[in-house]
Amino acid sequence: MKGTLVDMSIGLNGRQRITIELVGNFREEYERLKDGEVNIEIKKYRKRRSLNANSYFHLLVTKIAEHQGLGIDEVKTNMVIDYGTVARDGEGMKVGIKLPASVNPSIFYPYVRRFDTRIEDGKEFHCYIVLKQTSLMDSAEMARLIDGTIREAQALGIETDTPEQLARYQQEWGQQ
Repeated sequence: MKGTLVDMSIGLNGRQRITIELVGNFREEYERLKDGEVNIEIKKYRKRRSLNANSYFHLLVTKIAEHQGLGIDEVKTNMVIDYGTVARDGEGMKVGIKLPASVNPSIFYPYVRRFDTRIEDGKEFHCYIVLKQTSLMDSAEMARLIDGTIREAQALGIETDTPEQLARYQQEWGQQ
C-alpha cells in the first residue's frame, strides 16, 4: 500500500510513534489487526513496472528468439540474467544459493547466475546469485532490463522501435 510518513514523535517511555497517511482504504485491515502485534515494513515507494513495458520486453525477446532460432523462455532467461536485478531479502541482503555441482538450479528457478565454485570436504559446489522475476521489478529495474535487451536486439540488426513509435512514424509519413 502506498502512503506518506507524516510525523514522528518519541514518547516518555522512549518508544517512537509514527503517523502514516495512506492512499487507499485500510479500515478493514486496521479492524482485523488493531488488537495485536504486527510486523511493519516501511520502504521507499517505487513505481511498479507498466504492462506496456512488460509487453515491449516480451516483443523484443520474441524477435531475438526468432532471429537466433532459440526458444522464447531461453532468451528471456538470458536477458534477465544479463540485465536483471539481483534479488534481496527483507533486510536488503543479496539472495544467493549454494548447490552441489551436480545440481542444475534452473530446474528450480531459472534466474540465477553462477559466481563461484567451492570445494568443501572434497565435494564441489557452485554458488549462484538469484535475480528477480520481471513481475517483481519496479519501473527503474524494468527500464534497465529493456535497455539491455534493446542493445542485444540492435546488435543483431533487429528493429527495436515500440509499436507506438512505429504507428507514430507511419502517421507522420502519411501526412507528408
